[in-house]
Amino acid sequence: MLTSVRLTVVDAPNEWSRFAEGSVERRMLCALSDELGTALRPKALLLENRSRVEVEGIDAEGRIVVQLVANQGAYKPSYRNKVMADLFKLLWLREGVPSAERAVLVVTEVVVQALGGWVATAAADLGVEVRVFDGIRTAPLSK
Repeated sequence: MLTSVRLTVVDAPNEWSRFAEGSVERRMLCALSDELGTALRPKALLLENRSRVEVEGIDAEGRIVVQLVANQGAYKPSYRNKVMADLFKLLWLREGVPSAERAVLVVTEVVVQALGGWVATAAADLGVEVRVFDGIRTAPLSK
């Protein structure tokens, strides 16, 4: 049975949580926020069993859930594991957060390699939007 998630902020010292000013993650969320026309911020959510789960971006109404893969530099095969873990988390959050309608994965250009083959197809088939951050803005993943 799916555990529902309460939209309760936990230990939030500020609206940006662990994303420092100028960080890649913060710039990714700001770019996506501008493009979607809604503020997205990191939040910690409480599960009904009192466990805590971090979401890297969510709007105030809880309609959009976002995960970021902000790796830079040379590509490493482990990035694929991060991508797949975040895809799984997004699917779970979209089902568990009663108000969630949209799941978005934002990756840096170097991480696009992790979406080769069946991974990008699976994301699209499961309704997870994948966007690529070029350092300034995000754009849909090219097929």
